[in-house]
Amino acid sequence: MKIIVDISLQQMTLQDVAGHIVRCYPISSAKNGTGQQRGSFHTPLGKHIIRAKIGQNAPVNTVFVRRRPTGEIYTPELAANHPNRDWILTRILWLSGCEPGFNRLGSVDTMRRYIYIHGSPDSAEMGKPGSIGCIRMHNHDLLDLFERVPAGTPVEITA
Repeated sequence: MKIIVDISLQQMTLQDVAGHIVRCYPISSAKNGTGQQRGSFHTPLGKHIIRAKIGQNAPVNTVFVRRRPTGEIYTPELAANHPNRDWILTRILWLSGCEPGFNRLGSVDTMRRYIYIHGSPDSAEMGKPGSIGCIRMHNHDLLDLFERVPAGTPVEITA
């Protein structure tokens, strides 16, 4: 399996080992565009892998902070009480760059930038940039992807 994230299309494609398309998902990447630098709030480009899968068996809409469930379940009421919160929900696929000096090590390290593929509120708009660097997905799409890919799956992010 391989994941291709096309920033220009705001779409993720899951391919099998022969390169055939298995599934396509709408996504939302960084509202600040693409880039590699820590603190830029950009989505990093290039070759990555899924370093870790987090949240197996957690309820849908489980709220994560620093990759840990908070004990909260996302609701519109919770969102109204925390209007500026960056919602990371349901599951996390933590990415690690594979290209030293470009998206691995130093100030460009994707993993140290805490770049994830993660779930979002159902109200989050997909198909247009809106995150602070991560790849957002609707929860039902993320659950499908999470079950299909193991840790170590290649992820290529292209502009």
